[in-house]
Amino acid sequence: ATAHVTSIRLVAHTTAQLRRARGGMLSLKLSPTLAAAGRRLFSSAGQYDLCVIGGGPGGYVAAIKAAQLGLKTVCVERRGKLGGTCLNVGCIPSKSLLHNSNLFHQAQHDFANRGIKVSGLEIDLGTMMKQKEKSVDQLTKGIEMLFKANKVDYVKGHGKLSGPNSVNVSLIDGGEQAIEAKNIMLATGSDVVSLPGIELDEKTIVSSTGALSLEKVPEKLTVIGGGVIGLELGSVWSRLGSKVTVVEFLDSIGGLGIDKEVAKQFMAILKKQGIEFKMSTKVTGVERTGAGLKVNTESAQGGGAETADADVVLVCVGRREFQDNLGLADVGVEMDGRKVKIDHSYRTSVPSIFAIGDIVQGPMLAHKAEDEGALVSEFLATGKEPHLDYNTVPSVVYTHPEVAWVGKTEEQLKAEGVEYKKGKFVFGANSRAKANGEEAGFVKVLACKKTDKLLGVHIINALAGELIAEACLAIEYGAATEDLARVCHAHPTLSEALKGATQMTAFGKAVNSP
Repeated sequence: ATAHVTSIRLVAHTTAQLRRARGGMLSLKLSPTLAAAGRRLFSSAGQYDLCVIGGGPGGYVAAIKAAQLGLKTVCVERRGKLGGTCLNVGCIPSKSLLHNSNLFHQAQHDFANRGIKVSGLEIDLGTMMKQKEKSVDQLTKGIEMLFKANKVDYVKGHGKLSGPNSVNVSLIDGGEQAIEAKNIMLATGSDVVSLPGIELDEKTIVSSTGALSLEKVPEKLTVIGGGVIGLELGSVWSRLGSKVTVVEFLDSIGGLGIDKEVAKQFMAILKKQGIEFKMSTKVTGVERTGAGLKVNTESAQGGGAETADADVVLVCVGRREFQDNLGLADVGVEMDGRKVKIDHSYRTSVPSIFAIGDIVQGPMLAHKAEDEGALVSEFLATGKEPHLDYNTVPSVVYTHPEVAWVGKTEEQLKAEGVEYKKGKFVFGANSRAKANGEEAGFVKVLACKKTDKLLGVHIINALAGELIAEACLAIEYGAATEDLARVCHAHPTLSEALKGATQMTAFGKAVNSP
């Protein structure tokens, strides 16, 4: 009996703390008995605690997290399929094509070196596309299942703000639905853009969306933009047989945030794979002809006009924040340039409206949006202030080999006047890479010269996207490179290359490198 009374007191105390932390956001008073029974915290009938506009990585994660924490939640998604750009026409389908095209490329160019003889090798593009669509379909349905399991209401349609606590939804199946919510979270993501005068038809002049669904392998493919998306999709079609030319306005590839030394070796590797590059070059126009397309270019500084033929042109020049018909101005949401203006809690100028993901400052990455969504939901449910250090958000280019980085580049450290030391370990000296025949690339570690604090890690390797996680954790916890150098890593593994690079910064030399 004493134990039972004690447990009731503890639950009541915890519930009172929870009410205070929420600052009165939930009007429902929860009895200790219901709390002990693990009941959900529903608000008054007809009103939600949270309405999430956008069912992409940021939005659907936010909705599930909020529901798990007891908030009555609804998610509005205009596409009619959950997962956003990432799952439907971005991250996931591109990874399917990247993986399978690389298997084909290996069978063509590498299997014989490994003692594997194949003949009669050919592409069945239709089947490859079906496998891509199957993975997308299974994952989108998986999110719907998670919504049902966590009791998240799902409304299919375009959501528009109609007040600080109201959303009007133009339903996909016709009609409208009004939603009232104590808080609203904007997670509408981003959309593709083109260059002035270049109109996308998603058949021959395509965005990343069209490039994921080409009906045949183009003989000649011109990629406008040498950033992450352009290089990934260019790699796909190059492996499948296209002659790919990448036209890049800047003097290096990889987009914003990539280390210059990494970009230089990365481009050398892609050139060996057959991709051509026209650097410091701008596209002035694309003309349709009876035989295909004419791509007009000139130097980024002007002059030196050239024309090249192409069967397909892929435009990858960035993305724009999706705020179409969202009603931001109507309800008084202030902007910060093209981004929605938010405070440290991701709250907009309208106190009941929050924003996350591509429409706010920070890298336009799915995993960044996911973390923001979960953090804001926690804030709404518990009052715990959200915090995400964008310096610890990793970037990955999923080519072969992959390129991944987190933290500072050498260029950034120099610009900031930070004294640093560098450790570089090549995979040619790593036993697992040698055994696998995957020796291209290196790990580069940057550390504070005075304190040895880990500042940045940059990796080129077939599994760089997996290897970078250890570096993310180390930077997040403020580790010194000596901390990583003294951690026992399994042998033989590729992760030992990171240990070797940190041995160089911590001790001056690595055991397994000259």
